[in-house]
Amino acid sequence: MNTAAPADGPPRQRTSWRQAKRRLAHSIKLRLVLVFLLLAAAMTFVFITGAQKAFSMGWREAARPLLMDYVDRLAAEVNPDASQPPSIDRAQAIIQRLPLTISIAGPQVNWQSHPGHPRNGWKRKDDASGNDATRHEEWGNEKDWRALVTRTTATGHTIEFGINEAVLERRPRLVGVALAALLILTLLAWWYVRRLLKPLDAIGDGARRFGAGDFSQPIPQRCLRGPDELGELAATINTMGDDIRQMLDAKRALLLAISHELRSPLTRARLNTELLPETPDVSPQRDALLRDLQEMAGLIADLLESERLAGRHAALQCEPVNLANLAHDVLTDLQTRHAGAALVAVSADSQLPTLTLDPKRMRLLLRNLLDNALRHSAQASHPPELHLRVTGVPHGTGIELTVRDHGPGVPEDQLARLTEPFYRPDAARTRAQGGVGLGLHLCKLVVQAHGGQLTFAQGNPGLVVTVTLPARAT
Repeated sequence: MNTAAPADGPPRQRTSWRQAKRRLAHSIKLRLVLVFLLLAAAMTFVFITGAQKAFSMGWREAARPLLMDYVDRLAAEVNPDASQPPSIDRAQAIIQRLPLTISIAGPQVNWQSHPGHPRNGWKRKDDASGNDATRHEEWGNEKDWRALVTRTTATGHTIEFGINEAVLERRPRLVGVALAALLILTLLAWWYVRRLLKPLDAIGDGARRFGAGDFSQPIPQRCLRGPDELGELAATINTMGDDIRQMLDAKRALLLAISHELRSPLTRARLNTELLPETPDVSPQRDALLRDLQEMAGLIADLLESERLAGRHAALQCEPVNLANLAHDVLTDLQTRHAGAALVAVSADSQLPTLTLDPKRMRLLLRNLLDNALRHSAQASHPPELHLRVTGVPHGTGIELTVRDHGPGVPEDQLARLTEPFYRPDAARTRAQGGVGLGLHLCKLVVQAHGGQLTFAQGNPGLVVTVTLPARAT
C-alpha cells in the first residue's frame, strides 16, 4: 500500500522562508549586515582575482629566463658527467631538498620521482582530455612551454622537472582562513551595527509609551560619541511627547474646572425649580426642567469620573464583590427609568468567584451597559440578557460578563468607535434616545482600571458586549 509523503515538510520550509524574508524586509539591521557581508565577499573576490592576474601576467616574462637557467643548473646537478646517464641518487637528493618532481626517460634509465603525480607540474591548468593541443598554457599561452622544464642529455636521456603540488598545496587552508576572517568581520559588523542602531529600540519603546498616554519616562538619548541623527530624533520625539502631555493636562484641567464650576449654578437652579408651586399650569414645565437639570448633573458627574479614571493613577477602592448580587441591585434601580428592567434575563454560574473590585465603579459599569441595552431594546421582541460566567484569564480564574440586546444593532464599521467619548453611531438620534456618548466610554475606563478587556460583537440582531475581569485588579 502506498503511503503518502508527509506534507508538513515543504510547507514548514516555505513558512520558515517567508518568515525569514519578512524579517529581513522589516529589519534595517539585518539588511545592513547583509550588505556588509556581500561587500566583504565581493572585495575579497576582486582583490584575490586581481592580485592573481596582475602577479601572473606581470612576472611571467621576467621569470622565464630565470626559470630556464634554474632548470639548466638542476639538470647539471642530476647529470654532472655528460658521458654518463643521469644519477637517480642525485635526483632523489634534489626532491628531498626542493618541492619538485623529476622524470627521467632514456635508453638506460627510466625513473619517476612521483609516479602518481601529474606529468607537467609547471602547467597549472590541464584539460581533462589529455590533449596538449587543447590545453590552456599558463606560460604565455605558448606551445613550447615544455622546453622550459625539459632537458636532453648527451646520452639521449630526457629530464623533465615539475612542481610537487602535494607539498605546496595550501589552498584549502587559505580558503578556511579567508572564510574565518570574513566571518569575524561579519560578526564585528553585526556588533557595530547593533550598537549603532540600539537607540531605535529605545525610540520605539518610548513612542509606544507615549501612544498609551504614559509621558512619565522620556526616551533616553543614547549616542555613541556625542549627538547624532538618532539622538536628535529621540530629542524631537521627547519634545513632541512633552507638548502633547501639556496639552492633555491643560485640557483635563480646563474640563475639571468647568465641571466643578457648573455644579454650583446647577444646584441653585435645581433648588429654585423645586421651590416652584406644583400647580397644574406650572408642574409640566417644572418636571421637564428638573429632568434637564438632572441630566446635566449626570453629565458633569460622568465627565469628572472619566477624568479620574483616565489618569495614570486611577484610585480604586477595592473590596470583595459578588457581581451577581450587584447586577440584581442595579436592575432594581433601573426599574424606575425602564419598565423592561424587570424582564432582563440574568444567568450566572453556580461557582461564580468573588473578585476584588471597586463596587462603585462596577455598579457604574453594569448600570451603563444595562441602560444602553434597555434603551435599544424598547421595541425589540426579546428583553436584554445578562450572563456571568467563569473564565480562565492569564492571571487566574476570572469572570466573563456579557450583556446582549435584541435591538437594531450597530454597523460593523462603527463597533471600534463605540468607546470614543461623545460618539453616537446614529447622529440623527435624539439625546434622549441615544444618550450623550459617555456611557460606553466610562465602561471602557472602568474595565481598563481593573485590568480587564471590553469587546463588542454583532448579535444578529442586537449588540453583544463582553467584559472579561481578572481575579485581582492590576
